[in-house]
Amino acid sequence: MIVFPAIDLKGGEVVRLAEGDMNRATVYADDPAAQAMLFAEQGAEFLHVVDLDGAFAGRPENAEAVEGIIENFPGYIQLGGGIRNPQTVERWFDMGVARLVIGTAALKDPQFVKDMAREFEDGIVVAVDARDGFVATEGWAEKSDMPVIDLARRFEDAGVASILFTDVGRDGMLTGCNIDATVDL
Repeated sequence: MIVFPAIDLKGGEVVRLAEGDMNRATVYADDPAAQAMLFAEQGAEFLHVVDLDGAFAGRPENAEAVEGIIENFPGYIQLGGGIRNPQTVERWFDMGVARLVIGTAALKDPQFVKDMAREFEDGIVVAVDARDGFVATEGWAEKSDMPVIDLARRFEDAGVASILFTDVGRDGMLTGCNIDATVDL
């Protein structure tokens, strides 16, 4: 099993949201690069980073914090949040990110995601974020009418590296993952 410690960024700080609600953030650290190094010192070789502000804005918002993590963390970084065009994809890969997680664009612009998966082999992860069984987008602020299984199937043979499933109702609540929904997916 590979464990990916997570660093969620809001306003340049390391936070945990309750159920994806930006108004229910717990701040854990004000130095994301130092937090990344702490994970590395504890043996982490992989890191999952999310630009929460970017997910809501549709473009990178915590670039300085992400760049600090990239410069300091000695392992594999997976990054999501606000990745919705080829320029952003290319920029992050050029900076050394190993994989990019794309959620909103997977629903709204699936051809973009498929094109990026072909261009950056093993580099694109599709986020299938669920709110009551339906795909949540725009930083989980909007709930679509698409069932999560339909979004996952859309990318089944598209060349994406993996699917990253999150039950938004469980996220940040310290109640564990939704095993039934995960098995169903």
